[in-house]
Amino acid sequence: MHRSPDSARKPQKYLGERGLVVLIALLSAFVPLSTDLYLPALPGMGDYFGVSASQTNLTLILFFIFFSLGLLFWGPLSDKYGRRPVLLTGLALYVAASVGCALSWDVWHLIAFRILQAIGGSAAAAVATAMVKDAYDGRKRESVLVLVQSMVVISPAVAPVLGAFMLPYTSWRGLFAALALIGVVSLVGGLLLEETIPSRHNGTVGQSVRRLGAVLKNPGFASLLIVFSLVSTASLAFVSASSYIYQEGFGLSEQSYSFYFALNAAGLIAGPFLYLRLSRHASRRTIVASGFAVILAGGALVCLFGNLGPLFFALALFPASMMGSCVRSPGAFLMLEQQKEDTGSASALINCSGLVFGSAGMVLVFLAGENLVLSLGAINVAVGMVCLVGWAAIGRRGLVRF
Repeated sequence: MHRSPDSARKPQKYLGERGLVVLIALLSAFVPLSTDLYLPALPGMGDYFGVSASQTNLTLILFFIFFSLGLLFWGPLSDKYGRRPVLLTGLALYVAASVGCALSWDVWHLIAFRILQAIGGSAAAAVATAMVKDAYDGRKRESVLVLVQSMVVISPAVAPVLGAFMLPYTSWRGLFAALALIGVVSLVGGLLLEETIPSRHNGTVGQSVRRLGAVLKNPGFASLLIVFSLVSTASLAFVSASSYIYQEGFGLSEQSYSFYFALNAAGLIAGPFLYLRLSRHASRRTIVASGFAVILAGGALVCLFGNLGPLFFALALFPASMMGSCVRSPGAFLMLEQQKEDTGSASALINCSGLVFGSAGMVLVFLAGENLVLSLGAINVAVGMVCLVGWAAIGRRGLVRF
């Protein structure tokens, strides 16, 4: 790994520190923005194209799959060529694909453009986490991760509400046009960005990609990766099933659905702030263990009371949503701490693994029968239990520097 004298960390000339944090938060929000904005339109899109819910859901599932694969390409590439050129290339593709989605004339063309949109958007997510480690150290890094997470989780609350209120005035095509506009704003930020990477990999592209394997051989990083990625199984299962639970299961309108979704998303927003408060009085290790226990308990509440009505379901799921978000910041911080080099590869694996496990959750929630509420509750119970056992095992074996 070659370090040049001019690769030391420098303040951002055009963005400034605040601008850099906002840009990182926006880049990290590409997944929820690209999915949640059009969630209220999913049932209507199925009717428009004359296809089943499973076919319409391919626009979500394949997005996550190719987003995950794209991360594994862009992350190592950013270690070789830098964060900025990778970011600009990916954002240009994202904008073009978003326009293609808006102009799609059948569901298969939409799916194809969603795949391209995923590949472009994955470049943004791949470099976002890496940029945090590039630019910040120690407690400051953790504080920025918490701030970024708190800003990121606002998008799941705002996007469905915005999408639902846009639908009376535009079609689902307008929602994809809005995503293209978000991509343009991010592209402008990318143009103003000065390179953050402190060192670059001197090997070939193939050697850079193979660094993914070197990172995975780190037992501390790999064990944390599995445990914290499991949390995404529960959260993305809810994203996938929420519109069907609220609109078809409980018979709510698109606008009412968006408010109930926002109630659960409020738990996501509260999570990072809760972690900041709790971290003043409790250890990172204790907070994470408590978070996993609450996810388990929240899943049990959903199984017991979730079918009683939309409000019961939202309130039962709220604790699991909040603590799932709460453990994200310390999880990302701990994973980055285990890996001193290959930050782009580590960032790619963190995001990719979460999406792979999340995509599994999006499929599993529909495989357990017609009672999606019970299925979602069972997934939360299983995730909470497995994460608790895994977290305890990591502590006993001393694999991680807490």
